[in-house]
Amino acid sequence: MILIGIDPHKSSHTAVAVDAAGHQVAQRRFVVNAGTFRQLTRWCEQWPDRRFAVEGAGGLGRSLAQQLAAAGETVVDVPSTLSRARLLATGGDRKTDAKDALHVAQVALFRHDLRPVVQEDQTTILRLLTERRDDLVHERTRVLNRLHAVLRDLLPGGAPTGLSADKAAALMKGIRPVTATDNCRRDIARDLLADLRRLDRQVKGNEAEMREAVAATRTTLTTLPGLGTVLAAKVIGHIGDVSRFPTEHHFASYTGSAPLDASSGNNVRHRLNTGGNRALNSVLHTIAVCQIRDGGRGQDYYLRKISEGKTPSEARRALKRRLSNVVYRIMKRDQRTHLTQAA
Repeated sequence: MILIGIDPHKSSHTAVAVDAAGHQVAQRRFVVNAGTFRQLTRWCEQWPDRRFAVEGAGGLGRSLAQQLAAAGETVVDVPSTLSRARLLATGGDRKTDAKDALHVAQVALFRHDLRPVVQEDQTTILRLLTERRDDLVHERTRVLNRLHAVLRDLLPGGAPTGLSADKAAALMKGIRPVTATDNCRRDIARDLLADLRRLDRQVKGNEAEMREAVAATRTTLTTLPGLGTVLAAKVIGHIGDVSRFPTEHHFASYTGSAPLDASSGNNVRHRLNTGGNRALNSVLHTIAVCQIRDGGRGQDYYLRKISEGKTPSEARRALKRRLSNVVYRIMKRDQRTHLTQAA
């Protein structure tokens, strides 16, 4: 069996083939262009029994890793953090693409916990849609703030808070510019209002696509109070295959909701986890805030933690940890249901 490690870059991909003992057999550098994948596969045909390891298959190596997976090749993702193996192996920090590719292959050869690369599916669509929505919402907020600032200089007392496109249009009807400067401000306000209406339409269209994509997954995540379509799309899009997390504790560590052990000697303590997937951590925070506000089991749990002497922040973090377990169990249950129906 030959394992081919690939160090991907924007302009080139370097591949190194190693045998079962980790010894280098061959290497080659490929310039990135329309024929790169065809050149790589032709070079690899000399080893019928082969596997691939791509560094950063979710980043720079995504396109190549997806092409290999679509071609039926066995591919694993080697996180860039594991490139530290190069330092342990060589005792130095001298770096070349060929050495990186070699150590990518060696890491994949001796580690069996690496994530296999699978073809992009509905979860990828959901992640793309949620990322697009985040971009649109951020841009809408920027335009709205700018429009608010312009109206402040055109209207006595400025525009009220909670401004929307319709409210801004109603306010602008009463504007009667006196100076050339105010005429310029009014024209800019009209342009900003047009931008705001366009962004509102795009956000609505994005959410409609998202609802259809979430419905196609047949998830039951939306039955959890505080977790709507947008948040469900973000969870599914970032998690993908939930079976890659063997336990709910691994899942909580990935979402950043599990506290970090900071014990020393007889002093047992934990500290806040600021790592993990921050997008998913934000989802859990939103669900927790909604449940605390709206009542129900989440609020009861939160109040119980408060009565035990926890601060509001500590109680909310405890609820987020509990919600992480709930989300994990729902996704595992959905997965089992889909597998049963498919059988």
